[in-house]
Amino acid sequence: MVENASLRKGAMLGWVLSAIVILALAADAAVDLFAPALVSAEIEATGFLIDQARLLGLIILVCAILYAIPGTAVLGAILTTGFLGGAICTHFRLGEVGSPPQLISLFLGALAWGGLYLRDERIRALLPIRSAID
Repeated sequence: MVENASLRKGAMLGWVLSAIVILALAADAAVDLFAPALVSAEIEATGFLIDQARLLGLIILVCAILYAIPGTAVLGAILTTGFLGGAICTHFRLGEVGSPPQLISLFLGALAWGGLYLRDERIRALLPIRSAID
């Protein structure tokens, strides 16, 4: 009984963490899709053309939607991790090691997998956390 309540609390926390990721991705996608001029300097500074902002926004939106749907959440997490890894590498290439965009991308990636771990039994079975006593 206690274990079941603990799993429910963990799943709720997982959805809260996942919601943070989904909202952050959706907000980023919305800016890229509907107001790319707001981020044009940042986009161009990373070496992308402003004309590519809408495509980037669409990619981010697809990642967020796939991650939000329980049946495709693992695929969404994989694609999101790939996208965030690309963002980290882009800023690394520019010499911006430890920059806010890199840290935010790393944080969102960790939140995405942490949230999925807590809300999806399959991920917990695949990656069990064991104590030193086990």
